Amino acid sequence: MSDRRRFIAGNWKMNKTIAEAEELVQALLPRVGAVEDVDVVVCPPYLSLQAVVDSARGSAVQVYAQNMHEQDAGAFTGEVSAPMLTEIDVAGVILGHSERRQLCGETDRALQLKVPKALESGLIPILCVGETEEERERGDTERKLRHQVQEGLEKVPKERLHEVVVAYEPIWAIGTGLVATPEQAQDAIAFVRALVQGFDKEAGNRVRILYGGSLKPDNAAELLALPDVDGALVGGASLDAESFATIVETARA
Repeated sequence: MSDRRRFIAGNWKMNKTIAEAEELVQALLPRVGAVEDVDVVVCPPYLSLQAVVDSARGSAVQVYAQNMHEQDAGAFTGEVSAPMLTEIDVAGVILGHSERRQLCGETDRALQLKVPKALESGLIPILCVGETEEERERGDTERKLRHQVQEGLEKVPKERLHEVVVAYEPIWAIGTGLVATPEQAQDAIAFVRALVQGFDKEAGNRVRILYGGSLKPDNAAELLALPDVDGALVGGASLDAESFATIVETARA
């Protein structure tokens, strides 16, 4: 068993009004609010961040945003900056989720700036990486992961590399019901760890790497038992308090 602390994050994506978000976090708190041996994170939409932060205050549940801009301020209509997030006690941020990359044009070059900016601002970044189905079929999985990891971490100071959380999400498994086999997940995540070790050996040993992609209570145990998997970035299953709490409990086992 690794001494890396387990990390379970729920990405709510564009779901839940403010009232619904408060209802969900209130249902979660009795189940996971006192968990001390796993980092438990929820990532609501922007409008619900303040409400969920206030509801979770004093509990073990941390609140992360789903994206942020690399600049502190400026003419960037529709964007949100790190100071805006830290002002309301948001603790971290998802960066480079495949939906942001595919649907919103997020680039590796932008992430090269966002990841160190998050760290400088006191936010824990979750850097998302992963290949499409076509890339996997072409045998390009490692090439894609190498590019994403090396670009995303290039400007992170070596002494802070271990603070970044990396989420491996095979794009073909996100929201599709398809799940990487344990062998596929372990191979990809071990490769990601080796890439971080290429920057700094100790950081690669310490960095936490998550699996994401249709992870649910019924497949969580098998995936979380893999030697290089330190947790999960959970999508749909995080929108149900019972399902998400079950995954957290599985991570504690």
